This record gives sequence, structure tokens and C-alpha cells, in this order.
Amino acid sequence: MNLSFTLQSLLLGLLFSFLLYLYSKNQRSTKKPTIHGLKSYPVIGHLPHFIRNSHRFLDWMTEILLQSPTRTMGFYSIGSTSGILTANPANVEYMLKLNSSNYPKGERTISMMEDFLGHGIFNSEGDEWKWQRKAASFEFSKKSMRNFVVETVHFEISNRLLPILNRAAEKGVKVELQDVLERFAFDNICRVVSGEDPACLTEEGFSGTSSSKEFMAAFSDAQDLSSGRFLEPFEDVWRIKKFLNIGTENRLKKAISIVQGYAMNIIRSRMLKGMELDGREDMLSRFASNKDHSEVVLRDVVTSFILAGRETTSTTLTWFF
Repeated sequence: MNLSFTLQSLLLGLLFSFLLYLYSKNQRSTKKPTIHGLKSYPVIGHLPHFIRNSHRFLDWMTEILLQSPTRTMGFYSIGSTSGILTANPANVEYMLKLNSSNYPKGERTISMMEDFLGHGIFNSEGDEWKWQRKAASFEFSKKSMRNFVVETVHFEISNRLLPILNRAAEKGVKVELQDVLERFAFDNICRVVSGEDPACLTEEGFSGTSSSKEFMAAFSDAQDLSSGRFLEPFEDVWRIKKFLNIGTENRLKKAISIVQGYAMNIIRSRMLKGMELDGREDMLSRFASNKDHSEVVLRDVVTSFILAGRETTSTTLTWFF
């Protein structure tokens, strides 16, 4: 009885000491980021707000940042990393352009996206980032590459996008425009990056069960689920789920397997044909002309550039309409 009571007292004492340490750590900073409209609770910080709004994170952040005169706010949550959120264009320019070397992605961010993006341009730093940035900038500045992009987009508009919209207008049927524009962007960027046409904006692409349709769906899942790691209320939850291969991490593993398998098939098929001699203008052929690049490096290049062109183009067009 006495031993049990002693152990219980010891555990309670340790727990109290741990909570006291976290609270003092939270209060230690003399200059805290300004919080607009959010109550900070002792020890747990803004965790309740975070959990309550995790299903609508972007809408919630927009509402909070609109209340800030500087369009910037700080947050703190127990078991997670404190940080700053900003929608101020001057801050974004300063961090990404004017003083980017002072704002690295960091090991935490790179580790969370590594399964999906590897060490591509969006998930690398230092020399690894510089050579990809330099190579991409050089290739996209070439007239031949710009002409190839224009030809690709023109084909997709004339032969797929406009016919779909015209048929819908003639028959008086509704069109899920966001889905159509996502397919339009995906076809374009896949052809520009890899030279392969997934044909997601064709009738077969809408109704079939082709590998390209599976690739598009898996790519979307991999992007969403990887980003979802940042929304976990506790920092290492995703690592535990990954170790146990359960929940969202199990789905992410399957999606990444499909994406990487599809990309690798393209790369290996092109290498068998002699990629540097086939006269193609896509990014994969241009990067593959460097014999030092392994299949994994080329896979990360393909994945990163598809990510770059898919979401940006489709989202911009959707908001435009």
C-alpha cells in the first residue's frame, strides 16, 4: 500500500513538474507574437482553437488574419511548433526573395514532405536547391521550351477544353468547372514536364480506369495527405501513424507508391529509347541529358514540376471564372 502510494505521488509530481515547465516555457518570451481574436490558454496555448478549426484551416486562418492590421499572427500549441502566419505581401517577398537565405525550410518541413517530393526543388535547400533552380530557369527561358508550352496548351484548349464546354452548352447540362480545369491543368503540365499525355480531359479520362486516371487521383491524394501532416494537433502524430501504417499514413503510402511507380515507368521507358536522342522538348528530356542524374533525382524533378503546374494553374483559372 505504501509503495503504491509512493509511486502514485512520484508520477503526479513528475506530471506537475512537466506541466509547470511547459507553462514557464510559454511565458518565458518577453516579446510574443500578437494574437488577434484568439484566446491563449495556460500550457496548451491555442490548441483548442486549432483542433476546433482543423477541418477548415484555410478559412479559419483567413478570418483571423483579416482581423490583423499587419495581416500577420503568431501561434503556440503544446506538443507542436510555435510559429508565425502571414498574408502580408511585403513579408512574403522579404522571406522568399529579399532575404531568403535567412528563412530555410528546415529539417521539420523537409522530413514531412520527403516521402512525396523527395529532394526536388520544393523540398531541398542550399546547393541541392540552387542547381535545380538554375537548371529550370535556364530551360524555361529557351525559346524552344516556350514554344513547346504554347503548342501544348493550344492543343489542349482547341481539342479538349472548348469541345467539352461547347457540348455542355448545346445540351444545356451543368459542368463541374473546377474538375474540368484541374484535368486541363494536369494534362498540360504532365506533357510539358514528362512528355506523356495522361488524357484526363478526354471521355476515356472521365469514365475509364486507365493508369493515368489513377495517377491523377493518387497525385491529388498524396498532395493533400502530405500537407495534412502540418495540420496534426501534435507534431509527431503522423510519425506514429506512419510507423504503425494506419489511417491517413496508410493511404498516403499507397498514393505515393502509385505516383512514384507511374513516374518511374515513364523515366525507364524513355531511357531505354535513348532519352537524349529522341528530340523531345519536355523538361524530363532536358534534365536527363545530364548523365549524373539518377532515376530517383529525375523522379523527384518530375513530381515537383507537376506539383508546381497542376495546382497553381487550375486554382487560378477556377478563381478567374
